[in-house]
Amino acid sequence: MTAFGFEVLGEDGRARRGRLTTAHGTIETPVFMPVGTAATVKGMTSESVARTGAEIVLANTYHLMLRPGAETVDKLGGLHSFMDWEKPILTDSGGFQVMSLTNLRKLDDTGVEFRSHIDGTKFLLTPERSIEIQNLLDSTVTMVLDECTANGVDEAAAAESMKLSMRWAARCREAFEQRDGYGLFGIVQGSVYPDQRLESAAALVEIGFDGYAVGGLAVGEGQEAMFSVLDVTTPALPTGHPRYLMGVGMPDDIVGAVQRGIDMFDCVLPTRSGRTGQAFTRRGTLNIRNARHAEDPRPLDPESDYPSVGNVSRGYLHHLFKAKEMLGPILLTTHNLHYYQELMRDIRGAIEQGRLDEFAVEFRAQQAQGDIEPL
Repeated sequence: MTAFGFEVLGEDGRARRGRLTTAHGTIETPVFMPVGTAATVKGMTSESVARTGAEIVLANTYHLMLRPGAETVDKLGGLHSFMDWEKPILTDSGGFQVMSLTNLRKLDDTGVEFRSHIDGTKFLLTPERSIEIQNLLDSTVTMVLDECTANGVDEAAAAESMKLSMRWAARCREAFEQRDGYGLFGIVQGSVYPDQRLESAAALVEIGFDGYAVGGLAVGEGQEAMFSVLDVTTPALPTGHPRYLMGVGMPDDIVGAVQRGIDMFDCVLPTRSGRTGQAFTRRGTLNIRNARHAEDPRPLDPESDYPSVGNVSRGYLHHLFKAKEMLGPILLTTHNLHYYQELMRDIRGAIEQGRLDEFAVEFRAQQAQGDIEPL
């Protein structure tokens, strides 16, 4: 049997080059996880996601409990079989989605009672039920149920929310069924308040988890505030466990967070942007809908080593989006996901070479150059 474990293979400042071993395969870190909210990375087959270099994907407890239902997924063999993805899967507990249902929810120590955004059906999501659902889904990495506080919350409200999340975390730990190769992550909360972040981290470490996430960021607080929270939080987390920054983010956010000791990331940006015509490149982002690309025979990113997208011209992609052909979003999503995986590969290499800070300077300088000149 395979034990769930994390090994730090090298360090560069506070950055770590690591390897996470699970029941469904190993993950090289720092790692980016494509988001497959409803058991699908939109517009992509599992095979095409794997070809971009992805080693783990994220699915969402809230959405899957509503449709098709955790019990249905279980009957169909669990998420890995259901979505034809043999590699690791991390499931978000649903706390973030519940935060967005302010007018449809009632929250107390027991859990959160809410109405489905689909048909208004009432549900009660407790820490125990969240763990049960994720177990039925056969999640490789299970996340504790937490309350994700909104940006701008005052200190007293943030403290009350954080303490509730810590009580829920203890109940999740007790409810989790320990299995070889499977892990449970705690989530640090406390908004932008350093003392609360430290209190939350200490509470989670005392409970004991297989990994530790930093939640409640990327909700509008800005990069400077996010980095300040990480500067306080990551040193308070165990060095021998993976650290996951939830919902982040832009490439520059990822580089800065790795410099501050984060190992795992997820975000909808590469897929959502791909569906709306925005491409990520080494020189920043571009909008393929712009007229300047209409007759351009060059690839999106001349420096990319991904031939199946690299051989397609900007002019063709522009045409696909203008014609509203579904292939356009598929190709741009594929490109963006591969860009993110190339970025993580380059970050891992820079840590191994002991030059992450230099890489970060070069990366930001190249991004600042902007797109290649039009023909």
